Amino acid sequence: MTSLLVVKQHIKHFIGKYEVYLQPLGKFLVAFITLLFVNGATGYMTRLNSLAIVFVVALMCSFMPPNFTVIMAGAFVIAHLYAVSMECAVVMLAIFLLMFLLYYRFSPKDTLVILLTPIFFILKLPYAVPLTLGLLSSPLSIVSVACGIIVYYTITYITGNIVTLAGMAADDMAVRFRYVIDGILHNREMLVMIGAFSATIIVVYLIRRMPIDHCWIIATITGSLVNIMVLLLGDLIWDVNVSVPLAILGTAVSIGIAKIVEFFAFHVDYNRAESVQFEDDEYYYYVKAIPKITVAAPQRTVKKIHSSRRQN
Repeated sequence: MTSLLVVKQHIKHFIGKYEVYLQPLGKFLVAFITLLFVNGATGYMTRLNSLAIVFVVALMCSFMPPNFTVIMAGAFVIAHLYAVSMECAVVMLAIFLLMFLLYYRFSPKDTLVILLTPIFFILKLPYAVPLTLGLLSSPLSIVSVACGIIVYYTITYITGNIVTLAGMAADDMAVRFRYVIDGILHNREMLVMIGAFSATIIVVYLIRRMPIDHCWIIATITGSLVNIMVLLLGDLIWDVNVSVPLAILGTAVSIGIAKIVEFFAFHVDYNRAESVQFEDDEYYYYVKAIPKITVAAPQRTVKKIHSSRRQN
């Protein structure tokens, strides 16, 4: 454990020292990976599949505010869908505009949430998102998570029915609109996921703020159980075909990810907890102080040994 704490201190020192360079590099990597996933999930406009274009756009995102990456990712998705059907692009544009209004109103700082939620779904690790957000953020992040879930399932639905949409007659614009909108609004699996993730974030947030020992561990385990229960309840009511073994396995891996997040964000020593009582003219205060576990990084010292020669 001591060696891990030393590594943690080295990482924090390295990030603090080179933050001015790491911040644009991080934004570049997030944008580059996001655009690659967008092209991999859709890829209908061949020009945008060029690695050079993705690199240039990601380089632009590294020098722009984080929300610019969200806008560019949305533009890529709309452009790819436009290559298939104008109706799909229009519906996706309307969804993006509505989500951006909600996103900028309630959680404008959750840029990574909107970008990473669909990516974690593709990686088959979606349950790590609500657990992590419940530990690090507030219930307002539900808006960003819901937006990311809607984006993922909308793209999945359109790409899964691309043959049907392409086979419709060119003059059946109203039919295409109706087909796409009905498929999105009646996607019960998407609604169950939004409900499960929302409940998980709220439960984890409420428990980890309680003044109890090991609150983060309790919050993570309880949130995982709530997530699985809501998924199973949704499967029982609406028959959304949730794979129970995959849900349990994904939740177990997500607990491990949440534990790593806890190690870097909230690593404390409950054995040295102290309860402090003091007062002023108006109030009595009862405070529980829990020290953080920190280890000073070892400093290397170099001793120079100079040989002295006698001169005759």
